[in-house]
Amino acid sequence: MIDITRKLHSGFPTWPGDTECSFEMVAKISEGSSVNVGRLVTTTHLGTHLDAPLHYSDAGSPLGEIPLEVLIGPCLVLDARGHKVLPVSLLDGLEAFPERVAFFTGEPSEWTTFPTDFSHFDPALIDLLGQKGVKLLVTDAPSVDHLTSKDLPAHQACLRNQILILEGVDLNGVDFKTYELVCLPLNLQEADAAPARAILRDTL
Repeated sequence: MIDITRKLHSGFPTWPGDTECSFEMVAKISEGSSVNVGRLVTTTHLGTHLDAPLHYSDAGSPLGEIPLEVLIGPCLVLDARGHKVLPVSLLDGLEAFPERVAFFTGEPSEWTTFPTDFSHFDPALIDLLGQKGVKLLVTDAPSVDHLTSKDLPAHQACLRNQILILEGVDLNGVDFKTYELVCLPLNLQEADAAPARAILRDTL
C-alpha cells in the first residue's frame, strides 16, 4: 500500500488568493477540557484533492453526484517528467488503458511554498485519453492547467470528455506501472471539490 496523499498541516500552501489552511486546538485536556478538539479552516482544493465538474462549470455535477466506482480501480502511472506542457506523445506505444491514468511530472513530496511553475496538460492529450475510455485523470501538480489560465482549456477538455480530475498527489518513489487506486474524498455533497485520501496498491 502506497499513500500518495500529501501530508496536511496548518499553513499548508494553497493556491494564491485561496483560503489559507489553518488548524488549531480550540479545547485542550491540558487546559481543563474533558477532551481535545481541533478546528480546521481550509479551501476545498487543499493538497491532494478531487475536483468535481461543478468547479469549472455551473452545469457540472457537485461532489455528491460522483460515483465512487470511478475513484477505485486499476490506475496506470506514467512518467511525464521533462515536459512543461504534457504532450500527446506520452501515450505513444500504449494501446489499452485502464479508466484511471496518473502522470508524474516531478513535483516534490513536500511543498514548502505553493508551486507556481508546474507542468500542465495539452487538451489534445486529454481528448485522446477520453477516446481511450479514461474516466479519471491524476496529476502530482496542483492543477491540470497553468497557474494564470483563465479559460482553463485542460479542465474544459476533461469536462467534454467526462473525465474527473484528482490533483496534487505525491507520486515520488512510485513505479511506472498499473496499480489499484483507492481515492476517497470527503463526502461534501454540494461541494466543488474536496480533500481526498488516495492510495495505490500493488495488483500482483
